[in-house]
Amino acid sequence: MTVTEVPPAPPAAEADPPADAPRRRGRLVPYWLLLPGILWLVFFFALPMIYQASTSVQTGSLEDGFKVSWHFATYWDAFSDYWPQFLRSIGYAAVATLLCLLLGYPLAYLIAFRAGRWRNAVLILVIAPFFTSFLIRTLAWKTILADSGPVVGALNTLHILDVTSTLGITSGDRVLATPLAVVCGLTYNFLPFMILPLYTSLERIDGRLLEAAGDLYARPATTFRRVTFPLSMPGVVSGTLLTFIPATGDYVNADLLGSTDTRMIGNVIQTQFLRVLDYPTAAALSFILMAAILVAVTVYLRKAGTEDLV
Repeated sequence: MTVTEVPPAPPAAEADPPADAPRRRGRLVPYWLLLPGILWLVFFFALPMIYQASTSVQTGSLEDGFKVSWHFATYWDAFSDYWPQFLRSIGYAAVATLLCLLLGYPLAYLIAFRAGRWRNAVLILVIAPFFTSFLIRTLAWKTILADSGPVVGALNTLHILDVTSTLGITSGDRVLATPLAVVCGLTYNFLPFMILPLYTSLERIDGRLLEAAGDLYARPATTFRRVTFPLSMPGVVSGTLLTFIPATGDYVNADLLGSTDTRMIGNVIQTQFLRVLDYPTAAALSFILMAAILVAVTVYLRKAGTEDLV
């Protein structure tokens, strides 16, 4: 009887790692990449916001110290005392934003479609003011709008100041220390924030669309109204937000170019923090301003549409 030999069993293979392990590690990579930015936001945005929120509900004095007493009435007291400055800040920022749009759109259009080989040079000229301090640029306008300067002299010769004085935006033969001076400073300082998003949006427009409009016998004005401007709306929305938001909280232009009658809410917050040392009121004003801007921006984005901004 023949005995059949049974071959030895192969050695047991080492246990393979789960097939989804690399996939699981791959899912964690984006979170590790986001970690530095999240930590930055936590330490330099979230924690200061929490500290300011606690400060706004404190009571006390600098000598006796402040303590959290959940005194929410500070918000109402701050708003009732300084609501004119709130309205003035929103008004100045809105006018400056509109002027930036009216001045910046033609320049952005020129750079995008007509500058040719001079495009980079013009863009450098737009960005060049950023190489100078914000404070120095504002002080330069104080010299430009001086009472004995050529600008005021020309406006007086043309009797333009008579009209602006009637409208209440200048005072007599002066431009400095008036609402017009503050708005001019805001417009100049934030104009690049309007031009650059507009240029980016216009530069992305496919030129064949404009040619197609011409082939369909559309006039240049009709092409701009029906094709160019609607396609540039993402740049308009971005530019107006980048201009309006910082202009609302600005205090340098109103401090250097304005007077006590042109004080903005940023000047009030600065005074409360650094001079009066009323930290709860200053913190409450800051949160009221932030809430007002968030509401205004939310309404604006809902009306303008945000699907092309993502």
